[in-house]
Amino acid sequence: MVFSSMTFLCVFFPVVFALYYILPGLRARNVLLILASLLFYAYGEPAYVLLMIFSIVMNYFFGRMMNTRNAGLRKAALLIAVVINIGLLVVFKYTDMILRTINQLAGTQIPMTEIALPIGISFFTFQALSYVIDVYRDEVQSQKSVFNVMLYVSFFPQLIAGPIVKYHDIQKQIETRKTDVQEIAEGFRRFTIGLAKKVLISNTVAIAADGVFNSQIGEINIVAAWIGAISYMLQIYYDFSGYSDMAIGMGHMFGFHFQENFNYPYISASIKEFWRRWHISLSTWFKEYLYIPLGGNRKGKIRTCVNKMVVFSATGLWHGASWNFVCWGLLFFVLLTIEKLGLKNILDKYPALGHLYIIFIIPMSWMIF
Repeated sequence: MVFSSMTFLCVFFPVVFALYYILPGLRARNVLLILASLLFYAYGEPAYVLLMIFSIVMNYFFGRMMNTRNAGLRKAALLIAVVINIGLLVVFKYTDMILRTINQLAGTQIPMTEIALPIGISFFTFQALSYVIDVYRDEVQSQKSVFNVMLYVSFFPQLIAGPIVKYHDIQKQIETRKTDVQEIAEGFRRFTIGLAKKVLISNTVAIAADGVFNSQIGEINIVAAWIGAISYMLQIYYDFSGYSDMAIGMGHMFGFHFQENFNYPYISASIKEFWRRWHISLSTWFKEYLYIPLGGNRKGKIRTCVNKMVVFSATGLWHGASWNFVCWGLLFFVLLTIEKLGLKNILDKYPALGHLYIIFIIPMSWMIF
């Protein structure tokens, strides 16, 4: 993380929280949150904070360009914005993956760029894209204030580890929001739960997972292998959902309401249900901004199948710049296809079988991950 846990808990957040409620008006409070967010990001990424600011200002201007009835200009602004946003993501996150793939396939020796990955670039890029796409669709009006866009993209509680916040879900909260003692108390409660998930559970089971994964293959038996797999399954859930809970909790403290990101995914009885409960903000983002624009399920079975394959490939690639992540995403595409062909009917008929199926499949999928 950008700040160490102790620095964040003992210094940064308490100071920002106190100043927030000392300041008199919402405009001053928003300015404070922007400055705090930029400081939070710059603490660990001094140079790349300029990249984030560039992304914010660029998308703000493209949003303003869409404030016209000229359909051609609106489409051109959207296309250029999407190309630049995805281009920045490719350059900073996927360049070395592309070069490694070329070297492996062609036998070349192109040197790696070794570009440092900007922290949270996947999150703030997707949020910036949400803004320009929502404006293009006329779901929201383009912001007159660049600072409102800056607050939306850079807001520190969810900048690094999510959840991904869609602009149309939070637009009104940027300009008008209220908090009371009950809201703040709920925020502290949720933050504490998230912190406990991370520190008490995730970090603990990580010891068991690391112990197994760091062993030689000949040193572990099937029981130890399953202990490692299940420990990692718990580690990744309590780590990620813990950060989401902390972000949602801090959002409450400042008057923001973020979408839930996890809804007990491991109690699912099918892969379809699992993806309705796991990383909900990412799933809904890809549904709204990729799957539906590709045609969704409206253009026949073959096209629907291709669209789902594209979405799950992108989902895997979003998690990391390596082909194992793509394979991880494609595994879920295959499993969902099998369910669609008839397995789901069996799982619905025998829920207990469905739960056993998930408990077996999900740890296996995390091994690819």
